[in-house]
Amino acid sequence: MLQRLSPEFPDLSPSKLRFLEDRHLVKPGRTPAGYRTYSHSDVERLRFILGVQRDHYLPLKVIKSYLDELDAGGSPELPGVSRVVQPVAVGRPNTLERKELIARSGASKELVDEAISQGLISPGPLFDPHHLRVVESLVQAETFGLTPRHLRGLSQAVAREVDLVCHAVDAKSEKSAESKRSQKELQRELADIVQQLRVALVRQALEGLES
Repeated sequence: MLQRLSPEFPDLSPSKLRFLEDRHLVKPGRTPAGYRTYSHSDVERLRFILGVQRDHYLPLKVIKSYLDELDAGGSPELPGVSRVVQPVAVGRPNTLERKELIARSGASKELVDEAISQGLISPGPLFDPHHLRVVESLVQAETFGLTPRHLRGLSQAVAREVDLVCHAVDAKSEKSAESKRSQKELQRELADIVQQLRVALVRQALEGLES
């Protein structure tokens, strides 16, 4: 998160992120081990908050009120901020509203509701490309008779994998501080390795059933 936003906001720090979270301006997800997870829309929401605070000197209370009304489906305005600037809030160009998610994925409203209730996608007025890919996969799984309820365990397994990857990368970074590679790059590399291993194990198990 810091690496993605620090070039634009050099003063951004972990404590500032926690402060914004404590003030309920952003609500990142959490893995079972407590690691914060930020979606694309979370990043864009933070970019908007920090940009408006820096460029227009607005208090966080005013920004929060604006975002709360926007989240509720309203069309608020920020004092002293032109309408040209305001639409960048929450990364709308790269996110989907609920009805757009349903239309793009071909899912039913009931499928999306169940995906949210089973923890496969997060609730909210806006959804990012990752949510779209999850729902598209659920639509395909539904043709085999699998519903989000059947697949809930996958989300829990992914959370455990994320914890495993984060712990491993944290340990590697501590041992090799001279590495120029970012933690995010290392996390993605290890996640790919774990995914390849999972696919290999599943195929191995399926072939074992056939023998």
